[in-house]
Amino acid sequence: MSVTSAGEVVPAHLHGASPIDAYRHTMSQDSLLRYLQIKVHHLIDERDWARIRVVGGYDRGCVVSAREKTGKLFNWQRPTAEPDGDNLVIKCYPGLDYVQHNALIIATYLSMAGRYRGQVDYELPAGQACQAAVDRLDADPSLDDLVVVGWGLGHLAASGAWTYGDGYAWHRAEVEGQRVLYLGYLHSIWGDVAGRVVSRLAALGARRVVYVGKVGSLDPGIAPNTSLATGSCSVLPDGPVTWPDFFGDLAASQPDVRSGVHVSSPSILLEGESWLRGQHGRSFVDPEIGHMGRAAHEAGIQFGYLHIVSNNLARPYPSDLSNERLTAVVERRSALLDRIGEIIRMRLRQLAPGHHLLRKGRL
Repeated sequence: MSVTSAGEVVPAHLHGASPIDAYRHTMSQDSLLRYLQIKVHHLIDERDWARIRVVGGYDRGCVVSAREKTGKLFNWQRPTAEPDGDNLVIKCYPGLDYVQHNALIIATYLSMAGRYRGQVDYELPAGQACQAAVDRLDADPSLDDLVVVGWGLGHLAASGAWTYGDGYAWHRAEVEGQRVLYLGYLHSIWGDVAGRVVSRLAALGARRVVYVGKVGSLDPGIAPNTSLATGSCSVLPDGPVTWPDFFGDLAASQPDVRSGVHVSSPSILLEGESWLRGQHGRSFVDPEIGHMGRAAHEAGIQFGYLHIVSNNLARPYPSDLSNERLTAVVERRSALLDRIGEIIRMRLRQLAPGHHLLRKGRL
């Protein structure tokens, strides 16, 4: 048992969520508040709930957030909510990092709004529940030369229809004579969920996986939305991990691509000033890459990431995670996505000639 700041007893399987210190976060207070405002479920603002509990559960049958992004193919679904008398249950796609991240979002948002009184807790999902959710993926990548998963897929695979599954969609195309499967999720595959996705793809027969997304820079000299990031090493809470890099030296040799050591963080809310001071020698941060790289290493398959540098934690810039929907930001990222597509095509051309011939006519 534990006790909240309000003196209430919390069962042992629950964790109390405390707000982070907004004054000592790597985002400014204004930017942090804007970031939180677009993430929290609208029901949290409709009344003061006695308790708000965040759990793992992919449930589109309860109250969908009015703040979900519309007009996007992927990563637009947000946690849903189910009122229970004076209490509110927030349901996230089951992942350890994702549940904790959303609890921190809510607690910090309420604190910055002057409404936090120790009423937020979270229940981490069991490993079996996390695995069962990811195992709903049943697309067959066994005959594909590459699987591209993540963000910006509607741009990279602009033509052709998508086939929808349970929370995901896929599209197959021939690129540079190679068979490529584009796989996107309607919900977030945050943190450890992304590692489970790579493990699932490997179990289904995938041999090469590329993750396209966004990272934060820990180098103050890299302005957001001006360059790409890649690498083959990440530092997880339990130590560093490396993987067989799909891109080899190709991506890092490009003039608009930065290469470096990545660090995997379970939540943007935990990336405060003291955290930043401990990241010497590390270049990038996001929640997923390390988990995906470790899963690929354990499965014996190739993995690579090629990400847009979306924000900078070491120095303030006009663009950050709170204003990603600005037209100028969208346009710059569109150009960078074009570059990601070009580099992937360059790497596919390097694959052994004739590798695709046995698969011709089987798209």
